[in-house]
Amino acid sequence: MLRDREALSLRIETLTLQGTTEWNEDALVINEALGLYGVLDGATSLQPYRGPNGETGGYLASRTLKQFFEDLTVEDTASDSLLPYVVEANRRLRRQMAEAGIDTNRKDALWTSALAVIRVRDRYIDYAQVGDCMIIAQYEDGTIRVLSRDQVAHMDKISKNAREEGIRQGFTTREQLWDIVKPILLNNRTQMNTIEGYSVMSGEPEVADFIEYGRINRIRLKSLLLVTDGLFLPSDGGAEGEGASPVGGRHADAYAELLSRIVQSSLETYARKLMQLESEDKECQRYPRFKVSDDKTAIWIQFLG
Repeated sequence: MLRDREALSLRIETLTLQGTTEWNEDALVINEALGLYGVLDGATSLQPYRGPNGETGGYLASRTLKQFFEDLTVEDTASDSLLPYVVEANRRLRRQMAEAGIDTNRKDALWTSALAVIRVRDRYIDYAQVGDCMIIAQYEDGTIRVLSRDQVAHMDKISKNAREEGIRQGFTTREQLWDIVKPILLNNRTQMNTIEGYSVMSGEPEVADFIEYGRINRIRLKSLLLVTDGLFLPSDGGAEGEGASPVGGRHADAYAELLSRIVQSSLETYARKLMQLESEDKECQRYPRFKVSDDKTAIWIQFLG
């Protein structure tokens, strides 16, 4: 979807595509009255849960957070910083889980979501990030600036290494490889929002200590890209080191390539090509990953002057 906002001279392109799972657990945040935009990437709990219409916990997490940010009004936002609103959104998520009967003391039962949100002002941008949603800035001279850090990459690396070891041992189906990886994912869950682990919106009060946030000015800022991790290009099993190709997205040059591909075509074209690449590797052997195609969500904001 493409739209222009004349008041702030913005061109905004948005995208959300469901992957190969039952629900699209990603979500877009669009609150034009506040100039507030974001992407969310829900993750299903490892304890089975279904909502009244069969929704997964990841879907409900991202939709709960989306609703919170889109319901905010000017009167609700006295602070310039996005920090207090992300903290309050996390509290809202905890209340929703409690109302649904979730034991909020069990990490493996929590609905979770990564988050990246920005608020566009005339002279500056406020931002906040949790998990592995990413924010990438492009300047008039071509400089690429990655505002966020993938808070989950080091945990993902452990499970991906186990998966690749399974492939080397001769396991060939996603089901076999899932049996190898699941215990590692369960252990990773115990480290949510701890100093040894990773940040994620989970309803836990500890989230408040792990939110990254700040402000950049708009001097010569050309565009901002917010993406969920489903839009990173997959790296093959032989790639060495984090960020050897854009999927891991661990290095700035990987994000620069991602943005360059989108600039050369469009969000839609880029995403469709990526899904075609994934569909040609249905057993996830060439490009080690946990599902054929992850949900893909992005907002690309261009500043027109």
